[in-house]
Amino acid sequence: MPAPRRNRTCCWLVLLTLPAFAETKVLKNFTLIDGSGKAPVSNAAMIIENGRIQWVGPSSQLKAPAGAENIDAAGKYVMPGIINLHGHVGNVVDVTQSPKFFTRENVEKDLKTYASYGVTTVVSLGTDQDLILKIRDEQHAGRPTYTRVYTAGQGFTIKGSVGGMPGVTFMPESASEIPEDISALAAKKVDIVKMWVDDNRGKAKKMPFEMSKAIIDNAHQHGLRVTAHVYYLADAKRLMDAGLDAFAHSIRDQPVDDELIAGMKKRGTWQLAATLTREASTYIYGKTPEFINDPFFTRSVSAKTIATLKDPAYQQKFTEDPDYKHYPEMLSMAQKNLKRLVDAGVKYGFGTDTGPPGRFLGFSSGKWNWRRRPG
Repeated sequence: MPAPRRNRTCCWLVLLTLPAFAETKVLKNFTLIDGSGKAPVSNAAMIIENGRIQWVGPSSQLKAPAGAENIDAAGKYVMPGIINLHGHVGNVVDVTQSPKFFTRENVEKDLKTYASYGVTTVVSLGTDQDLILKIRDEQHAGRPTYTRVYTAGQGFTIKGSVGGMPGVTFMPESASEIPEDISALAAKKVDIVKMWVDDNRGKAKKMPFEMSKAIIDNAHQHGLRVTAHVYYLADAKRLMDAGLDAFAHSIRDQPVDDELIAGMKKRGTWQLAATLTREASTYIYGKTPEFINDPFFTRSVSAKTIATLKDPAYQQKFTEDPDYKHYPEMLSMAQKNLKRLVDAGVKYGFGTDTGPPGRFLGFSSGKWNWRRRPG
């Protein structure tokens, strides 16, 4: 499943910091990380015209256009922008989540935070109100100065299940309601459809298969692709056979098998994101996290958030979870399954499920997540 369409403007971190009215800019003397796996290149230069990269090379070979604004970026790095294919925006203040926080101010704050960490594009999956469509369309019509957002709008869950956002996501009671809901999303021109298919290890209800299949079938009739929150291997296989386009999380109950791998490759089903950050966040706050004083973290969170993460009463809520001891096992399974899929040639993308409490925008896409990449 290809990443959301984009032009080269979004692909380089430094471009999001350039004023929208700039015509020609020249960056020079920076260290270039080009994303190809090659060693960083020192003393590099770049020519940008109307927000698009026209030339990259050694500063010694730079031929700056007449009238260009020259920016000496010595001591800085330029890298491809990070594309986060599973995030959420606008619903959290400090460590409290509520749809009442979904304001332009809070959405833009989140997108600016993503941008400050080098995330130039994010796909927000299923917890958005209609305001996000206005912001997205404004970005399409101009030259964004913060992270580009794509959206699933309102996702699908059921009453008593996991995921979703009360008062925002669709909660159909039968498959007969789904065609109308999908038509509403299509009319809003969402970029993808999101659903949750999980019972939280037997502690919640799970969306019936006839509903999830109806979501897939109706979305495809409107030319929309579908991604699903999954946990169980059995659910993943059944949804894949029903035409699901992508998994929004790794399988975490058991190792993926040859049947799933072969099916994903045959059908073009993506591992849209492995969300290793999400798995780590289920248990690391049982004690004060190791990164609590890391400037890479503290520069984008409030003093109240830091105080909460240090609070023994807050930490106790994690350790009292009956599954607390199992969450590290789920992270390990997610890592191993991602590696097996990647090694087998299954298509995959990068995503963090950041946005909900404890899954911090930007920070969880950077240093913390890279520490947890599959071996």
